[in-house]
Amino acid sequence: MQHRIIVLGAGYAGAIAAGRLAGRLRREEVAVTLVNAEPDFVERVRMHQLAVGQELEPRPFSEMFAGTGVELKLGKVTGVDVDRKTVTVLAANGVEELAYDTLVHALGSGWNGHGVPGAAEHAHEIAGRPGALRLRERLARLDAGRPVVVVGGGLTGLEAASEIAEARPDLDVALVARGGLGDWLSGKGRGHLRKVFGKLGVTVHEHTTVTGVEADRVTTAEGGTIPAAVTVWTTGFAVHPIAKATTLEVTGTGQIVVDRTMRSVSHPDVYAIGDAAMVTGPGGKPLRMSCASGVPTAWQAADAIAARLTGRRLPKVPLRYFNQCISLGRKEGLIQYVTADDRAVRTALTGRIAARYKELVCKGAAWGVAHPLLVPARRRHVVREPARAGSAVGTPA
Repeated sequence: MQHRIIVLGAGYAGAIAAGRLAGRLRREEVAVTLVNAEPDFVERVRMHQLAVGQELEPRPFSEMFAGTGVELKLGKVTGVDVDRKTVTVLAANGVEELAYDTLVHALGSGWNGHGVPGAAEHAHEIAGRPGALRLRERLARLDAGRPVVVVGGGLTGLEAASEIAEARPDLDVALVARGGLGDWLSGKGRGHLRKVFGKLGVTVHEHTTVTGVEADRVTTAEGGTIPAAVTVWTTGFAVHPIAKATTLEVTGTGQIVVDRTMRSVSHPDVYAIGDAAMVTGPGGKPLRMSCASGVPTAWQAADAIAARLTGRRLPKVPLRYFNQCISLGRKEGLIQYVTADDRAVRTALTGRIAARYKELVCKGAAWGVAHPLLVPARRRHVVREPARAGSAVGTPA
């Protein structure tokens, strides 16, 4: 019988893991099934572009995975039973139950309203394509001179505010940041950010916390209000809730606790990657939710699963950062170089060359989904079932 591997979620991490597994294992011995609600790949790092009306290149999975051996199951994951080793999927033909031998949890994350009153009812989010398309429609209907407020001063907020301001210079765009503008960046990075925001006419409210969202304004902890015909909420991500509803060991935020190979510490048949996993990086710091974190965790999990199935040495993929890539519209960018544990150093790349650099990174990430093995690999025979938790590497389970 084939060893059944199911990968849940086809974002950057899940899609790469599925393709990498299929490329390393023999099809007659291992079945790789990728479960996803949509039939094509969504470039999540471009949702701010989609929101302002730019058209993104379609990337159907039927083409990306043609000839790889990855089977795509279209449907929404509604439940996981890690004790019975089954996944429940709501597909076009109704509810289906899929059995697995190895599960890769890559359902990722969505937007996080942090319980702020009115955020869910009145704010827009760009954590995924449906939200970006709703914002796109709303911005298209917005008359000149109307105020748009982006809440959140992280990478997503910076990109959203600058993209909207560049695409719609007739709007009054503001950014609300709990801290200082780009306060984690180097001096050069902060200076360039302020320069670009000034050129784009983005008003910045620093050291300001939003405590409520209404249809036409946001309220702040200081008791003030900021006019907002449209509010865009970018204050971080919340993990998909399914893992927390299982018997998996998870953190308080619902991330699955894993070892260095991305295997669950409580259920050795389950691996977690990307935003779904609590992964410790250099200096003992948790990796931030990002494409930059998700891709190497996908490499690590796929290679570890393949190694355990084929009786080979467990690999160790470096989990470290090199830079933070920020697009500031289509003409400006900021590449902030960082230490392995994601702390800014003095060096930063700015301007048009940084914008081109970021574009290459985005294209490279999408290319990597369709080409998960940078070097063609030999498909190997399965020689044993994966070792159970606590078993020594290289010994039968």
